[in-house]
Amino acid sequence: MRGVDELVFCDVAATPAGRRPDFQLIDDLADECFMPFTVGGGVRTVEDFRDLLAVGADKVLVGTATLDDPGLIAGATDRFGSQCVVVSIEFRRRVDGTAEVFAECGRRATGRDPVAWACEVERAGAGEILLTAADRDGTMDGYDLEMIRNVTRAVRIPVVASGGAGTYSDLVAAVVEGGASAVAAASMFHFTEQTPHEAKLAMRAAGLPVRLSTPVSGRVSERMRG
Repeated sequence: MRGVDELVFCDVAATPAGRRPDFQLIDDLADECFMPFTVGGGVRTVEDFRDLLAVGADKVLVGTATLDDPGLIAGATDRFGSQCVVVSIEFRRRVDGTAEVFAECGRRATGRDPVAWACEVERAGAGEILLTAADRDGTMDGYDLEMIRNVTRAVRIPVVASGGAGTYSDLVAAVVEGGASAVAAASMFHFTEQTPHEAKLAMRAAGLPVRLSTPVSGRVSERMRG
């Protein structure tokens, strides 16, 4: 899959619609996915973790349910290990520039501070955080580097930056300036000619350790955007 290291698949409509994960779909996708596979959307219980792992997920992404029931993190960690528990933290900026955690895929305000919540989920046993700037998601205007910095300095677990990647230089900045352990991107690969393989080349050129692989298909251009 174009040299991607890991796939994050999230059904953003499941939680607002009150649906459980589509286990059959995940089973089918897992059969074709030969890389670490993180699945989220509609996860509410430890049993949902169990069933997703059983059909092929390597990690489970959970957000809203942890805000409603923080004990879910410890329950899943105790049963399956922290390595497969990824907590999604989505936030939006207020008019005054302060930030607030949102639930239900950025639809419901919670009043929680993102940094404080990140510390809480770490204490509860989460193995990883997916930190998403909901205001920037899909805009390709760059990550919220300030928030990434604040969260990565506050916790010791890996933080994956998400929301706003538009260029290779954005990916580099999230790691070098923000301190992220990894970066997630979608729109820049869907709607431009930029590729994950060239992104890795740009990150390696910036001195970052990356795992290079030969793209499965498509011609890799010599042009590097950034």
